[in-house]
Amino acid sequence: MPRKKKAEKEEGKKKEKKEEKIQYFEGVGRRKTSVARVRIYPSLKEKDFIINEKPYQEYFKDPFCHEIIFASFKIIDRSFGFKTTVKVKGGGITGQAEAIRHGLARALVKFNPEFKKVLKRAGFLTRDPRERERKKPGLKRARRAPQWSKR
Repeated sequence: MPRKKKAEKEEGKKKEKKEEKIQYFEGVGRRKTSVARVRIYPSLKEKDFIINEKPYQEYFKDPFCHEIIFASFKIIDRSFGFKTTVKVKGGGITGQAEAIRHGLARALVKFNPEFKKVLKRAGFLTRDPRERERKKPGLKRARRAPQWSKR
């Protein structure tokens, strides 16, 4: 008999832990070789925007990248009330910023499906398919031929 009571207590603890989890909305964004996993936590208390466990100003020093990242929030007129965490890897600075914008737009649509129309019109929900072209044999780069000489 005591074993059943112990098992029931453990089940009760598991249920409590599941209820304590903070709800978030996740979106995965991609651009070139960059992949960003964006999570937004709807709360009015915190307004942090953390990228790879650093504040966004520290991770992206260029203000142009800040504009790219927050474009989704500006379009829906709602930069308040979200704590955002991002894990991003691969690619360069601009590619990572655009991947974050793509992931953030997807997460916002999960949060409120009414945002889809506005974000789709702005082009933030479309994955940009342009990739780096591979180098071909006999060429210096993808299409750059060696310098031609007459003799």
